[in-house]
Amino acid sequence: MFDEIKLARRKRVQQSIAFWILRVLSFSVILILVSILAFIVYHGASSLNWDFLSKTPEDGMTKGGIFPAIVGTIYLVGLSMLFAFPVGLCAGIYIHEYAKEGWLKRLILIMTSNLAGIPSVVFGIFGMALFVNKFGFGDSVLSASLTLALMALPIITRITQEALKSVDNIHRHGSAALGASKWQTTRRVILPIALPNIITGLILSIGRVSGETAPILFTGVVYSLKNLPSSIFEPTMALPYHLFAISTSNTNIEASRPLAYGTALVLILIVLFLNLLANALRRYLGKRVKMN
Repeated sequence: MFDEIKLARRKRVQQSIAFWILRVLSFSVILILVSILAFIVYHGASSLNWDFLSKTPEDGMTKGGIFPAIVGTIYLVGLSMLFAFPVGLCAGIYIHEYAKEGWLKRLILIMTSNLAGIPSVVFGIFGMALFVNKFGFGDSVLSASLTLALMALPIITRITQEALKSVDNIHRHGSAALGASKWQTTRRVILPIALPNIITGLILSIGRVSGETAPILFTGVVYSLKNLPSSIFEPTMALPYHLFAISTSNTNIEASRPLAYGTALVLILIVLFLNLLANALRRYLGKRVKMN
């Protein structure tokens, strides 16, 4: 009896220590994130004004604003998600709902995982060879967006697959018992239930593509523009490359440093805004599923 009590106490102590370690690690991650955000806000808030947000760069990008880069970033993120999300969604549905267990499905899963781990600069070189040169799109918004879409595709595909896997099979069996076809079950029953979790893939993809520099550097982003692109076949500016350029290529580092921090802050705010929109959509869809 005494040994059992002693063993129980030891387990409680070990559990308490493990929980405290996890708490410390969790708070450490939060502290690092807050520190980074506080640093950017502290150094970049002074640069935020209407001229900075509404004007074009001037005097070697040591003056003026970043309006073309803001619009270009929104173009690139929006178009890349427009291309990647439907394809990734359909690919995830096929892998989980239709593909039979075997070597082909295993190969698809392995290749999807490998695609997610490829460095972004490799995507940039591939996008330049395929979209810029082979397809003849040139350095343009379209080429850059398609390259970013390739980067986002494996994330959306795998999260769609996991979201569909989390749906209980009772829904599939119940729908089949009522005479629904496989496609009807997937489209009207399974997909609406899994959609809130699928939006998570969209959120992660936005975070992945919005801050990339190498892929867009090779495919469609330029150093400076006075006017916005009039079509998707023209090059554009983008906040990640603009931040890189004014931080490394400018001879007047002291004059451009506040603009660099301000650009970083604007990029963070745009990503935060897009993520909040996606989260709001996920909550809305989740409530609809619960109501139904």
